[in-house]
Amino acid sequence: MLRILGWLFGFGAFCALAGIAAAVVYLNQVSANLPDYTVLKDYQPPVTTRVHAANGTLLAEYAHERRLFQPIETIPPQLIHAFLSAEDKDFYSHHGIAVDGVIRAVRDNLLAKFEGNDAIQGGGSTITQQVAKNFLLNSEQTWDRKVQEAILALRIESTFSKDKILELYLNEIFLGLNSYGVAAAALNYFDKALYQLDLSEMAYIAGLPKGPNNYHPFKHPEAAIERRNYVLDRMAENGYITVAERDAAEKEALNVTPRDSGTQLYSAEYFTEEVRRQLSTIYGEEELYGGGLSVRTTLEPKLQEYARKALMDGLTNYDH
Repeated sequence: MLRILGWLFGFGAFCALAGIAAAVVYLNQVSANLPDYTVLKDYQPPVTTRVHAANGTLLAEYAHERRLFQPIETIPPQLIHAFLSAEDKDFYSHHGIAVDGVIRAVRDNLLAKFEGNDAIQGGGSTITQQVAKNFLLNSEQTWDRKVQEAILALRIESTFSKDKILELYLNEIFLGLNSYGVAAAALNYFDKALYQLDLSEMAYIAGLPKGPNNYHPFKHPEAAIERRNYVLDRMAENGYITVAERDAAEKEALNVTPRDSGTQLYSAEYFTEEVRRQLSTIYGEEELYGGGLSVRTTLEPKLQEYARKALMDGLTNYDH
């Protein structure tokens, strides 16, 4: 009996060592060509260029990705709480990987595999893992990519503060309506600055990373409200808001008012187009559509309206 137990122990130890060796070899392979995560220190996202009249009135915005960079210190705490509740409630306590999320993801994927579905199910990604994916990897749904994402998340956590990681995430994440980052989403969905958002609006924006098109306010209004209410429920459950605040916010309609992206002053279309052409010539297309230029022009809106009216009246009289 002792000989059999000894043999079993030896065989088990051999299998364990073989498994560890195989894991080390696999991890070395998938991490061999990982991108340099330290480039995040010099992250400069493409930012919307804004053209203003002489009095500060916004005339036009130009961007491939509509984004206004928002430092973490200026993002309302309640909006941060909404994102943490929706995406990663333990963000400030884990080290890049949430163990319970990984266990849940493995369970869901194994169950799906037994049912004949080989597609990767929920990934259990933390906010840090999403930063690794959005900045450094791609959206390919494979096991190798998920492992690379986890390795990069651990490295990012060892280098950057939690606030810096969250700042990167909240300014890079795509939120629909060509909105990249929370500041652009506030403007494009509600025509408001971040500090003007109410609790219901914050919860809706925080629910969008999972799939902006799935919660489109006009294509899928019921799903959008359901997702918003889910975030509000999680916020109440996590102690960020009271039950009364949650109930009041859930009763509100989804008052989305998309912001116009073209010329903001109807009488200045040709003027702003000429400004755009000159900016493109001076700074180039890349800087124009991603450099975050703030341009003050000579145009006086009231005088421009008078000039437009005088021109139209003159053309009408001439035609008569």
